[in-house]
Amino acid sequence: MIKNLVLLSLIAFLCSCTSETPKITPVDKKAIVDSTITAFQKTLLEQQLDSVFKKYHFNGSIAVFKDSVPLYRRENGYSDFKRKTKIDSNTIFAIGSVSKQFTAVLILLQMEQGKLNVTDKASQYLKEFQTKEYENITIHQLLNHTSGLNLMGGKLMFKSGSNFFYSNDGFNTLGKIVEKVSEKSYDENVSELFKKAGMTNSSTGNIFKGDHFASAYVGTPAKFSEVPNMPKRLGGQEIGTPAGGILSTIQDLHLWNNALYGGKILKPETLKLFMAKSSERHHAIFGKMGYAYGIMLNIGKPDSYFHSGYIKGSPSLNIYYPNTKTSVLILSNIADEEKGKGVIFRPHIEVKKITDHLENTLTQLRSKD
Repeated sequence: MIKNLVLLSLIAFLCSCTSETPKITPVDKKAIVDSTITAFQKTLLEQQLDSVFKKYHFNGSIAVFKDSVPLYRRENGYSDFKRKTKIDSNTIFAIGSVSKQFTAVLILLQMEQGKLNVTDKASQYLKEFQTKEYENITIHQLLNHTSGLNLMGGKLMFKSGSNFFYSNDGFNTLGKIVEKVSEKSYDENVSELFKKAGMTNSSTGNIFKGDHFASAYVGTPAKFSEVPNMPKRLGGQEIGTPAGGILSTIQDLHLWNNALYGGKILKPETLKLFMAKSSERHHAIFGKMGYAYGIMLNIGKPDSYFHSGYIKGSPSLNIYYPNTKTSVLILSNIADEEKGKGVIFRPHIEVKKITDHLENTLTQLRSKD
């Protein structure tokens, strides 16, 4: 229903605009249509995403970029509730499991240098995997959560490669492999990757220095408690930097998406491997989806690569639509854990539904050109 209304509105909008085209001076009709579509997107996103902020009293930042063009951006609330410091464009958030795609890319960069292959067994690089239980787990299986590993030292959930089970310890293992073959710390490796992507305000919890970090809170803006030892705790055993310990900003994640999917980080064949669906999962919040290397994929339309993140008090979502080169970014620093993740992620779910519908509508419209 929403999609049909959007399509009808856009067609009407296009018709009203193109009817005013000068008759004498030659014009670029495609440029007019493109600019009209962009104007429509901005208007629609402003109306619908502003309503998300209002409906959920959302404390955080939401932005939509089409390639380098900002279509929508809004910040609301506080990065520090005690000092009443407002969130702004410089605010740095913990991004949780959105970190996993950086770890996956680091593995693939080592592969491009000939230092490993994704078909290699982890036991080739790490002594703790040289056991009967773990000896056949491959790097590929760690990348797409099909290893059967849950917690290091525990029994496998299933025979490696036969099913899906989301494992933070699996990605922390990948971080150790990166360190082993590169002979540099994970922090050093990922800092080099940030530099390559032009991300000047990203870091890890281990090495973060500076201002503008959004403290994490549980509860509500009226009744909250601060998550202690942030962001240093992200590098501890409970979470682990390769699985969920990266800090970033809206602008840096936008730069990351453009650099990664624009082919500036990985070679074309490696990027294709990174994006290829190699398993499926049923996400408790977002439902059934495909899984590649540290990223999730829509099953059905629109085409998108995305990943949610959650570490205590910090829900996040990063979406990239390849057909229109559009990034959708949602970062926050407070969560009412008593109500559960289904409630915590309601704004994120609603934003994704809005942008999915819009993406499908634009694809439909362009197919009629």
